[in-house]
Amino acid sequence: MSTETKTTEPTMTDPIVDVHAHLLLPALQQAVSARDPEGFAAAQALEARRNGPESLAQSGRMIGERMPLLTSLDARLAEMDRQGVDVQLVSPSPSHYYPWAGEELAAWASHEANRAVAEHVAGAPERLLGLGLVPLQHPHLVVAALEDAVVANGLAGVELSSFAGDVELSDERLEPFWTRAEELDAIVFLHPFGCSLDERLDRFYLSNTVGQPVENAVALSHLIFSGVLDRHPRLRLVAAHGGGYLPTFLGRSDHAWQVRPEAHGCRELPSSYLRRLRFDSLVHTPGSLRALVEAAGADRVLLGTDYPFDMGVDDPVERVREVGLAEADEYAILSGNATELFRAFSTAPEPAS
Repeated sequence: MSTETKTTEPTMTDPIVDVHAHLLLPALQQAVSARDPEGFAAAQALEARRNGPESLAQSGRMIGERMPLLTSLDARLAEMDRQGVDVQLVSPSPSHYYPWAGEELAAWASHEANRAVAEHVAGAPERLLGLGLVPLQHPHLVVAALEDAVVANGLAGVELSSFAGDVELSDERLEPFWTRAEELDAIVFLHPFGCSLDERLDRFYLSNTVGQPVENAVALSHLIFSGVLDRHPRLRLVAAHGGGYLPTFLGRSDHAWQVRPEAHGCRELPSSYLRRLRFDSLVHTPGSLRALVEAAGADRVLLGTDYPFDMGVDDPVERVREVGLAEADEYAILSGNATELFRAFSTAPEPAS
């Protein structure tokens, strides 16, 4: 399979697809808390330190106001209609990663998340596809969780954090996961939750506005510099938030690759790997989206909203159209690239032997 997609001419019937939309699972959250109250409390305390009291309170109010959009199928479909979105790729809220959970709880939580997402999208199969979860902090469990998501529950792939505990995406223990993701043609959606800068970002909502783009850049750099993308060129990896700070500032990475031997773990210039990745369009300004398209190519960018959180956008189609891209490029971002990405799921994959 080629590592590149090609733009094609638009048709009036092509669906507009949002690849970055979330589902909240309150019952799962309650069950995880009940199964390990001490671990859950410690994780909540860490989030409080990372975000600060002002942001934590505002986020609580925001989620409360948007709970129907996060949980109700009818509310989701109505909002999609209002936005002009035909199809959503639905992933769990990253708050369900539980990177602190022990092996048994983590495996159970990912299985329950996979089942819940599958149940939600089954309510509107012509309009929704789903992504599951894997317990990244336990690398020996992630292949089974991936198969549970894709093979057992019929999901399109999995959502993955930028790191979990001591596990970076360059970790050699994840090699079987990348191999199996290629075999299944599974989508891997990179979406950070939390930032390792911790209390340095606990004011002004820097935990999100700065922390998320930093985490995207760090995680993608691990994938590039470690050679993961060389060893697994068929990975269908989509980075949220336009890939964060990385795509438009890779000149420094290219320079390091040229002058530093320890930065030479990948075969080619780091900037060349943008053609092996995909990015959502959630970069907030026309100039930023133009820069992303220039850096990665219009065939590597897909519509993303971060539905329904306040750091997302509720006029996604207009946001893309106001950039003033060529018609074929605009079509590719709104529809064509996602159609190509989903094409592998016309037939169900078989379990590993």
